[in-house]
Amino acid sequence: MTTRPQPPAPAGTAAFFVQAVISFAVSSVAVVLGVLYLPVDEWVRAFLALGVLYVITSTFTLAKCVRDRQETQTLTGRVDQARLEKLLSEHDPYSTQNL
Repeated sequence: MTTRPQPPAPAGTAAFFVQAVISFAVSSVAVVLGVLYLPVDEWVRAFLALGVLYVITSTFTLAKCVRDRQETQTLTGRVDQARLEKLLSEHDPYSTQNL
């Protein structure tokens, strides 16, 4: 019995993408406004602003790394599955040549 290769996981819907973008924008703006209106000295505000920028850029980098790893694993799985399918299709269990 051969197994069919599983189709790739469906991409997120357009509504989910829009929700993610809006959520990111709202949370980023809220943190930036919080830092701007915080009753502290300018250097503390600047330090917090740099921290926020660092967290945002680190988040994008982590998301890209996770996506790249998933794509690599998916591609490797597809190649392995294709090799197995080829071996199984070429194998004849009733052949007398292997004896």
